[in-house]
Amino acid sequence: MAESSAESDSPTEGELSRTALHDLHLELGARMVPFAGYDMPVQYEGVKSEHLHTRSAAGLFDVGHMGVVDLHGDPAVVAEALESMMPSAFTRLGQGRMRYSFLTNEAGGIIDDLMVSRLPDRFRIVWNASRKDIDLAHARAMIGDRVEIRPRGDLTLVALQGPTAVDVLARLATAGGGAEVEEMVFMDVGTVEITGVPVGISRSGYTGEDGFELAVPVDAAEGIVRSLLAQPEVAPAGLGARDTLRLEAGLCLYGNDLDEATTPVEAGLVWAMQKRRREQGGFPGDGTILAQLREGPRRVRVGIRPTGRRPVRDHSSLAAEPGGPPVGTVTSGGFGPTVDAPVAMGYVPTEMSEVGTSLSADVRGRPEEVVVAALPFVPHHYHRGGAAR
Repeated sequence: MAESSAESDSPTEGELSRTALHDLHLELGARMVPFAGYDMPVQYEGVKSEHLHTRSAAGLFDVGHMGVVDLHGDPAVVAEALESMMPSAFTRLGQGRMRYSFLTNEAGGIIDDLMVSRLPDRFRIVWNASRKDIDLAHARAMIGDRVEIRPRGDLTLVALQGPTAVDVLARLATAGGGAEVEEMVFMDVGTVEITGVPVGISRSGYTGEDGFELAVPVDAAEGIVRSLLAQPEVAPAGLGARDTLRLEAGLCLYGNDLDEATTPVEAGLVWAMQKRRREQGGFPGDGTILAQLREGPRRVRVGIRPTGRRPVRDHSSLAAEPGGPPVGTVTSGGFGPTVDAPVAMGYVPTEMSEVGTSLSADVRGRPEEVVVAALPFVPHHYHRGGAAR
């Protein structure tokens, strides 16, 4: 983030915030668009080429619009506080590890989805740009009396994604950091130096590919990003490719596939709730969520494949047959460059969620035949190493 404090991230009405890399985006010829209150690059050379380059080499994304906060206090107290507002387990989260989770409301709906890391002297949360003010207020209200919550407006985030990302980062990391980079597995976190600057890294991302997210000091961000872009494998990529990559990978976008009226069970995110939390509860909305685990939800998120070449976009209604009453909704949709076909996700009644079920999507008043499909559309390539930790 370009601001000096995450507590003042919200721009005045009509004004867009800028990330630390804004001037570099303009220099690189990016097409800029408003997104979550920020002026962000949607593409440079083109969405398809940036998408395919990320799948084959390494794409570099500015994600400095995301919110970063550090939680300080006794580790056991912080972990228990986190469990009081999220349905994942944190008391046994190992140092140097990260976990995907979400904030839930009293009805079991998802306030936001986020990443929680355990660092040597604190926990860190990265949450979505459009929700960070809401999330910060929510966290302070729920656990602010037990945990010191520090927004990190002095940091910005970039993501290096793709099969050659590890080679690039290992090459640039100094002071022994290169070897550490290569040894990291999916959801590991650590610190390396790049151009002499300490950088927090996690082996994670939002594309389905192997890769890393970097927490970089704002005043050093442009120099570090220029060093990354100078590597032959790396090309800049914008929000357009980020969206098509995550859609092919079957990953949710908050505001499209997740919202405060959607539960983790409906969204197919039960895997992020460890067994103890699924059995014992102890988080907001646990009554609704545990009941859905026992009895099953009335609707679920599914993959959707149009039978033709015409993409089915967000907000298209779904019916059991052309002209029939709506039974569901497409929440994310577009064209998948890797699969060379249109792909989508949405919510349908549980009894219509079996793979292969035929449905009809309303696309601008015209019915389009679609079928329920397995997720993800493109296999994940996360580097998991040996046995899971």
